[in-house]
Amino acid sequence: MSGADSKKVVVAALIGNLAICVCKFVAAYLSHSTATFAEALHSVADTGNQGLLLLGMRLAARPPDTRYPFGRSGEMYFWPFVVALLLFSVGGAFAIYEGVSHFGHTAPAGSPWWSYGVLGISMVFELISFRVAYAEFKKLAGGRPWRKFVLEARDPTIPLVLAEDASALMGLGIAFIAVLLSHITGVQAFDPGGSVLIGLLLCVVAVTLASFTHGLLIGKAASVEDQALVLRLTEGTSGVEQVTQLLTFHVGPDVVILAMKVAFHAHHSVGEVEDTINRVEERVRAELPQMRKIFIEPDARGDGRGLEAARALLAARSNA
Repeated sequence: MSGADSKKVVVAALIGNLAICVCKFVAAYLSHSTATFAEALHSVADTGNQGLLLLGMRLAARPPDTRYPFGRSGEMYFWPFVVALLLFSVGGAFAIYEGVSHFGHTAPAGSPWWSYGVLGISMVFELISFRVAYAEFKKLAGGRPWRKFVLEARDPTIPLVLAEDASALMGLGIAFIAVLLSHITGVQAFDPGGSVLIGLLLCVVAVTLASFTHGLLIGKAASVEDQALVLRLTEGTSGVEQVTQLLTFHVGPDVVILAMKVAFHAHHSVGEVEDTINRVEERVRAELPQMRKIFIEPDARGDGRGLEAARALLAARSNA
């Protein structure tokens, strides 16, 4: 993970959101602000989300057994998907419902200063959490443009926490403006309107995160860079003529299944082919330890799947 610490990011976000959540509920109760209550619901969702991410990390660390022969690294993909569903339902949909149901509400307004104070303090805590997540995000990205990194990321934890923190800061800004406008103008509709906007924001973030984790759940290939390295290492091993098929499958962020069809020298005996396969596995694992399970089949007539992008990358590098 290039030195990035996912657990530190999640724990920092959990502690911050838990403290913020309590403060927001108190402020929402004292100020009767629907927008502040929507932000409290947002914090409930975020706090639960971080708890689920920690649960996923704990389960993913369990060793392989008879029920899960490839281990449980996929827990790191399942629980972020659950997080996206909760963010949509508990955070987004319920905030929209609360906002809509309070349009035209004539209950006496409380002091908005409670909302101002708590929303301001919450922004400080969220900024601290965001800075921690962003620092780890930069380590993980390794200088790549953030859009390229997000598209290629195989560990959803840090991007997910960063997205939550960013949406939380935007939600706090919306809530603050909604409370301020209600206070200044006396038009109470601004406050539930802020709740609706916060709910819509959370729904958009949730759908985006669900789309991201969906690709990981159904099985993304290793990065083109890793595939090119596997190809170079394999075809650079004595006894190998060429790779005729290369397929990879991310079971989890740090567990990849590699399946190859390889053409070996025709005059090699079965024993020599086995020795060559063992050398290939040793070389690949030394450079790419996440390639936990490697399956190599002798086949000179493979269909070439999985090779085009890797060969193109190697060719580009050799011509550079």
